[in-house]
Amino acid sequence: TADAEAPAVPYSRKGADTCLSCHDDQVTLAIFRTPHGSPDNPHSPFGARQLQCEACHGPGGDHSGRVRRGQERPAILSFLKDDPTDAGTQNQMCLGCHTADAGVAWHSGAHAANEISCASCHTVHAPKDAMAHPATQNESCFSCHAEQRTQSRKPFAHPLHNGKMSCSSCHNPHGTTASADLQQQDVNTTCFSCHAEKRGPFLWEHAPVAEDCLSCHNPHGASQPGMLVRRAPLLCQSCHSQAGHPSVVQTPGGLPTGGAAPSPYLLGNSCMNCHSQVHGSNHPSGSGLSR
Repeated sequence: TADAEAPAVPYSRKGADTCLSCHDDQVTLAIFRTPHGSPDNPHSPFGARQLQCEACHGPGGDHSGRVRRGQERPAILSFLKDDPTDAGTQNQMCLGCHTADAGVAWHSGAHAANEISCASCHTVHAPKDAMAHPATQNESCFSCHAEQRTQSRKPFAHPLHNGKMSCSSCHNPHGTTASADLQQQDVNTTCFSCHAEKRGPFLWEHAPVAEDCLSCHNPHGASQPGMLVRRAPLLCQSCHSQAGHPSVVQTPGGLPTGGAAPSPYLLGNSCMNCHSQVHGSNHPSGSGLSR
């Protein structure tokens, strides 16, 4: 015979009044300053005919009931860092209402794949969710993405720390079908959504620009101007051979002249002294991207 089903965990008799008789601290009571604690919203846990605290934390009848001396109180879903409940179970509570907010790509996104719970990023009881504001959102992301935090503090970086943009300006933390959970379908389209002047099309294209902006730029920050992965001419020479170029002064025998002074062609903006239109040119004679 099949095993008898386990009895359902009962709900508390007085709902939120039962919970608040013990949990009356300011962190808990702050829920009433958020949409989740609004009695006027029928979709809120505290709306008409809703389950209040237990709509999210699950049935609390056993948790709030009498416990014998020395006996451990039955646990309830707390969403705290030390909650032993797995991330999937926690997230199902949130997705019961917020399926549309998470989007269809959540289950294939990096956060879901790494079993990151919604409560790891969102603070439901706080009047202002950290993920809703650029400055606090970035710090929440950097608490896990330490490498990107370090890069964002380099001399040349996007204005994340000025509150002018946030991580979600480029990435969707709930997952997308693009790599790195980008908001657009690829890196270039994401960059061009702000840097439209680099989009083209150009009569003379620079191949790395058309292929991938990351060929030359580090979007999270770099020590080089323009967030370049390295300075010119080293960056340019990683693709373009310097042999036969006027910047390489040679003796009649074909050997470099040497000496302490570099070629004047490599001073200032280096290769961009002449090839200034590195993202592409529409000039009829701009095949060298010089005008």
